[in-house]
Amino acid sequence: MNFAELSVAVPEIFLACSAMFLLILGAYRSGKTTGLVSSLSIVALGGVSLLVLFDVAPSGRGFGGLFIVDGFSTFLKLIILIAAAVGLVMTTRFIRREGMDRFEIPILMLLATLGMMIMVSANDLMTLYIGLELQSLALYVIAAVRRETLKSTEAGLKYFLLGALSSGLLLYGSSLVYGFSGATDFDAIAHIVSGEERLASGLVLGLVFVISAVAFKISAVPFHMWTPDVYEGAPTPITAFFASAPKVAAMGLLVRVLVEPFGGVVDQWQQIIVFVSIASMALGALGAMMQKNIKRMMAYSSIGHVGYLLVGVSAGSVAGVEAVVVYLTIYIFMNMGVFSCILSMRQQGEMLDSIHDLKGLSKTNPAMALAFVLFMFSMAGVPPLAGFFGKFMVFAAAIDAGLYGLAVIGVLTSVIAAFYYLRLIKIMYFDDPVAAMDKNGGEIRTVILVSSLFVVFYALFATPLVNSASQAAAALFVAG
Repeated sequence: MNFAELSVAVPEIFLACSAMFLLILGAYRSGKTTGLVSSLSIVALGGVSLLVLFDVAPSGRGFGGLFIVDGFSTFLKLIILIAAAVGLVMTTRFIRREGMDRFEIPILMLLATLGMMIMVSANDLMTLYIGLELQSLALYVIAAVRRETLKSTEAGLKYFLLGALSSGLLLYGSSLVYGFSGATDFDAIAHIVSGEERLASGLVLGLVFVISAVAFKISAVPFHMWTPDVYEGAPTPITAFFASAPKVAAMGLLVRVLVEPFGGVVDQWQQIIVFVSIASMALGALGAMMQKNIKRMMAYSSIGHVGYLLVGVSAGSVAGVEAVVVYLTIYIFMNMGVFSCILSMRQQGEMLDSIHDLKGLSKTNPAMALAFVLFMFSMAGVPPLAGFFGKFMVFAAAIDAGLYGLAVIGVLTSVIAAFYYLRLIKIMYFDDPVAAMDKNGGEIRTVILVSSLFVVFYALFATPLVNSASQAAAALFVAG
């Protein structure tokens, strides 16, 4: 294998080497090294981001066509790296304060990020599987990192067992696709599929299994059952990481699989995505209403947002993919902001997770209450906040594709979902206050501030983001 083949994966190689170096450093350096490893991990993610941003890896295919670098993968890698870096920043102080001083945690987060980067650059079913498993194995461990607590252990076990089931679905689906097409390479599958007037039933069944496996990773209905328990049981900053970067990677992977190898048979998979989208939006809206634990409420909220993202995927067009990319970017900032606020819910050193612990927050901590309001309104899609523009784009793409019913259902579920967001605001502003929250660290305040500014002033700098997303979507369709 020559240097040109390796050069397309320079950021991934750098990240893998960084993770290995930090693992050796943590294992052989005497004393507690979690703070040092965490800091160096953030520096490593910054270095990888620069490599991706400045196109150090040339566009094209490498490793015999298994790996692809294009505008779509580059854009999503930047979002993933931003989310991973913010997740590490949120995690560092938390694990030290909560007695989870283990240097392996940031390294596992780096390895999970490496898997995500491989996922969005996968150009073959085998690369897809390797990236997905590298991400998943690391996430299984950090979900159960608090072994002394029952909830964390339960979260890790449930995530592992159901994740193993999804891996089995993926392998079985991939074997069916290979058996009926004779190829695992996306380009070869696309060529074979484009020459068929009607797909073989085995190929369609294989695609269904692959979609089902990826749907598990994005918490789409009916493969969502692990999400509330894992969100509740995992440490809060780990939950924030789960709810952001892996969602971007899995959604990017799903879009690439559907557009590149199966882009010529949209009618074969569109109805599946439409059904999953409707089910996810409905369950997310209705399920969150009954929750008293704020992390479980955010789990159902994330299921609903996956449904909105799938509205854009259902369109099967450049506009649909563009809307998905923009929505993912906006969702990352909203999500990190919300979980930073949740991470600030501490009284006398104890973490709180009940919605009713926020009673009267506007009187005891008006700045935090205002940030909560901004994020809740944005997630509900209230203009002129960023969340409104994300939902508008996916619904517009669905209408352009003739999916009027799907767009109408999306709007209706958005209205229903506004109930539990508004309930949170009512509790903060109209209920009698409880004890004041502890002061949070400077890094958490910074994340909240930056996320709030993004949500409020998104409309002022939306054009560059939308243009970049448009180029990323167009690159995917050119590649397909």
